Amino acid sequence: MGTTHADDTTIGGLAVPVDRMPGHWVLARLGKRVLRPGGRELTDRLLAGLAIGPGDDVVELAPGLGSTTKLVLAADPRSYTGVDRDPAAARRVADAIAGPGRRVVEASATDTGLDDDSADVAFGEAYLTMQPDRQKREVAAELARIVRPGGRIALHEVAFAGALDPEAVEAIRRRDVTMIACVNDVVAIGVLSALRDNAIAVPGEVSVFGFDDMVWSHWPLIDLTTIRQPLAELGRDAVELLVERLTDPERPQRDIVLPVSLVERGSTRQL
Repeated sequence: MGTTHADDTTIGGLAVPVDRMPGHWVLARLGKRVLRPGGRELTDRLLAGLAIGPGDDVVELAPGLGSTTKLVLAADPRSYTGVDRDPAAARRVADAIAGPGRRVVEASATDTGLDDDSADVAFGEAYLTMQPDRQKREVAAELARIVRPGGRIALHEVAFAGALDPEAVEAIRRRDVTMIACVNDVVAIGVLSALRDNAIAVPGEVSVFGFDDMVWSHWPLIDLTTIRQPLAELGRDAVELLVERLTDPERPQRDIVLPVSLVERGSTRQL
């Protein structure tokens, strides 16, 4: 098991309070070293579709810890440019890939600063999922600007099916179901989307709540009631338990129960 890196200045998110830090950086600071939002299988499918080769100039959005970057460089592209607005993340990947034709620029995906028609391939993993619609369009326009005619753009994202089972819709209409409790906020946001696609009023006809209080859950278009976890305490206790285990592998298991809090927003109502 790896060691934790809570204060590592080479890992992104250092300046962000832990209760508002993106989840992938929290995991990285707890020692996770491969962060793949779609899993390795989806990464492999994305790279297979791009078919990167020695003649390609490649741009990657938000390379993070550089796990996918290493796979790209194994294809020996003519050049590689990572784009990351987090200074620590940009430095980390730049140091790891140092070499001719390889660089990381500190910039936003909506304004990369790269030249027009300067890349054959541009890609990102789960980059657009958490962006508002306007920013999605701006990122797409920026990629279209920097990729040469005939080039390839690939973005894999989290998506939710809009269709609900007809029996579920009828159960909600009959008020047999008054609340949908979701395992986390990501699932809850998908449920909200599906309900709205089926013209089911939230919270008028059914309430929805999630778990985690992720950074976008308070956005007005989501306004999700959720359970907030004490992330700072979770991180602290996880580090302590890990250190205890590394120091004394035979140490008896210790269970820790931390309090959570209800954050009431507009997706629930009183019955």
